[in-house]
Amino acid sequence: MIHASHLKELPDVEHGFGTVADGAWLPEDAHAWVKQIHSEKILRANAIGLQGEADAIVTTAPELWIAVRTADCLPVLLVDPVARVAAAVHAGWRGTSARIVAQTVLKMLELGAELSSLRAAIGPGIGPCCFEVGPEVSPHFGLEGRTNIDLAAANERQLLDAGLALESIWISKQCTKCDPATFHSYRRDPGTAGRMVSAIRLL
Repeated sequence: MIHASHLKELPDVEHGFGTVADGAWLPEDAHAWVKQIHSEKILRANAIGLQGEADAIVTTAPELWIAVRTADCLPVLLVDPVARVAAAVHAGWRGTSARIVAQTVLKMLELGAELSSLRAAIGPGIGPCCFEVGPEVSPHFGLEGRTNIDLAAANERQLLDAGLALESIWISKQCTKCDPATFHSYRRDPGTAGRMVSAIRLL
């Protein structure tokens, strides 16, 4: 299990970015989740179970784990420990280009969160070393032709543009495709890749 240092220090928040070794560490009857569709859609969860189709979940409910599953896409966990609002985001290239992380911040602000106390953690995902895309994807990031995309940097920029302080953002910097012993990777193992579970809850 991987933890973001600035979230781990919070006494009323639990979180984790799963690895291959952790498997499905949250049973389905113990958390809220969504059917991920590579969108910018956000749903609010108040109870355990499938919430619908979306790629981000927000909650103010205590003791409720909210989770996303990834295997190269980025898991992003956000929390305001003062206002007690948390979110879990699945950010692939489509969600990133649709600014799902920035939109999730706006949703959290609607629920009472404050930019001054918001913290974000960008978990392991495919790194710029391995995420080569073609001309069908690169224009979504202001680039041209065949190139490599840094999804973590793109999401960090969205968080900064949304108003978070740089010191409030933690980035794993671990590439899922580079490390088969630790991470599942769809690009490395298409068709057979498992999924990592990343989750957060308010205590």
